[in-house]
Amino acid sequence: MVASTLGQTSPASPDEFAGREQLHASSAEFRKEVIEITDGVFAAVGYSASNVTLIQGEKGSIIVDTSANPVDAKAIVDAFGNRFVRPVLAIIYTHNHPDHSGGASVFAGSDNPEIYSHQTLLESGPEFGRGPRDGGDAFGTKLADHLFINAGTQLEYGRVTPHTREGFLPPTRTFRGESETIELAGVQMQLIHTPGESPENTAIWIAGKGVLVPGDDFLKSYPNLSPIRGLKLRPPEKWIASLDKMLALDATYMVQGHMRPILGKDEVRKALTDYRDGIKTVLDQTLAGIKQGKTPDDLVQEVKLSPELSKSPYLQEYYGTVAWAVRGIYADYVGWFDGNATNLNPLPPGERARKMLEMAGGLDKVIARAREAIEAKEFQWAAEMIDHVLAVDPANMAAKEIKAQALTELGERQINATARNYYLTTAQYLLKRERQA
Repeated sequence: MVASTLGQTSPASPDEFAGREQLHASSAEFRKEVIEITDGVFAAVGYSASNVTLIQGEKGSIIVDTSANPVDAKAIVDAFGNRFVRPVLAIIYTHNHPDHSGGASVFAGSDNPEIYSHQTLLESGPEFGRGPRDGGDAFGTKLADHLFINAGTQLEYGRVTPHTREGFLPPTRTFRGESETIELAGVQMQLIHTPGESPENTAIWIAGKGVLVPGDDFLKSYPNLSPIRGLKLRPPEKWIASLDKMLALDATYMVQGHMRPILGKDEVRKALTDYRDGIKTVLDQTLAGIKQGKTPDDLVQEVKLSPELSKSPYLQEYYGTVAWAVRGIYADYVGWFDGNATNLNPLPPGERARKMLEMAGGLDKVIARAREAIEAKEFQWAAEMIDHVLAVDPANMAAKEIKAQALTELGERQINATARNYYLTTAQYLLKRERQA
């Protein structure tokens, strides 16, 4: 840990790192295995950032999602072995995220399969994310191996083999509206438009086998409604409606886009119900608080999952968090202004920081107080104090060192992989800039 080289804090209790250890344990979800879901349906888990589903049909195969890139796709073809029979007669994209659509050319080969998706896939542009700030990276793609655990719903996101569009093939068959029933290679299935994690998300329902492939509308983590990499809120009301559609199917097996499948009718129902209720209760509580005039900071402290939902294995905060969902819902429904007139035209950050430093007795005194906060394990407070220093003196090496230590300590206590990765990559960036200077 950075603390060993930047200064010492008092010994940590085991409970302080319970979240980190739970995140470590979650990596078992990504162990490589081809899992037989039911007769003629197989899922390749752990070979890429997302799962690939193989459906055996008459005289050929159907592939749902295609992994992140051609390298991973070739490894999955090998892992399927003789269960994978050419020709590939169809490829179905649940959605257009690169970790699901980057290896299509390998599965297609020279078979010239039809490629299915919802029409929205062609109409939606690429996600508009925020540019990097101080080296922060939610996926930890360049984080040192000894600091990296996983990427929340996948073992790694482009760390070994980058996600590319090299193997993407555009859809040849699309549908509009709610759903379309098709028969491919003797297998009848329903393609259901289920906007949620992405606007084009399509669930595949194979009624004859009781198999549901929900894409990324279900993950074994609290959903990432408001990603910290700078995306718009993923509409919770549409997501809830999509989960209701899937619950009505009464599936026996569910092969989601990440982590290990859910097997058994009761467990699938519990998983989808918990997921829907986990989104709905946060939405309802947040909207009720907004009507009462509460600020985002108020709501983050007050909006919680029920004790039962908070224990659900499907709502642990590995990827999204309740707090980020609250902030995203607030901003999306009522905008940036929190209702406090002081915040209509705030002072520029540098001017505010200078006044705060003067009031606190000067820059050196604030740095000393930040060191004391580190010793007292008040890591968030230390980082906030140092931000005032860096707003006035962005090259201050002592301040960068303290902030890096505070962020590292915060990162090491996270259950959320994207928060951990962002804290630690920012800390590493600050230290790197210090060494370069």
